[in-house]
Amino acid sequence: MSDAPSPGTTTAPDALELAALLCSRVCHDLISPVGAIVNGLEVLDDNPKPEDREFALDLIRKSAKTASARLQFCRLAFGAAGSSGAQIDLGDAQTMARGHIEDGKCTITWNLPRLLLPKNRVKLLLNMLVVSQHTIPRGGTLTIDPIGEGETMSFRITATGHNARLPQNISELLSGERMRTRSSLIIRGCWRRPAGSP
Repeated sequence: MSDAPSPGTTTAPDALELAALLCSRVCHDLISPVGAIVNGLEVLDDNPKPEDREFALDLIRKSAKTASARLQFCRLAFGAAGSSGAQIDLGDAQTMARGHIEDGKCTITWNLPRLLLPKNRVKLLLNMLVVSQHTIPRGGTLTIDPIGEGETMSFRITATGHNARLPQNISELLSGERMRTRSSLIIRGCWRRPAGSP
């Protein structure tokens, strides 16, 4: 009997593959703003006219701010920020999500209350936002709504935009409910505490 997956099925990556995917994601998110900073510095090296100098400095400022926002988001969404029992303010998560995702093409409508939630629940939410952003490649709106309240709260993200769709193979990896309409895709995620955890 073979352990190879049957054609058309998607298996979750092992630890090494997951680490490589996360590193690739962080590099992908940072390459554009870091490249823009390098371009701005090259303009400054050429003894530019005053208007070109101001343009270069503005490009460097904006790109550095974007790179910082993306790093902060990735640290929380993919990293081991805080101790195992740590809680994170949803207001801080909102700020990080907006800094990372809102880019002129994609906007966020955040309907969650400001409260402290367990770190892993907030990480789940931020990762759901990353997946949801890929469902609207031409831009649109991600709307985050609460399901329930307090520490047992779950999240529903509705991605609305032209030609909303699930990226290839992602539906097989997602657990939870999915519903597609003409212009939106709804993903409902529930945090389930692993058996035996406190």
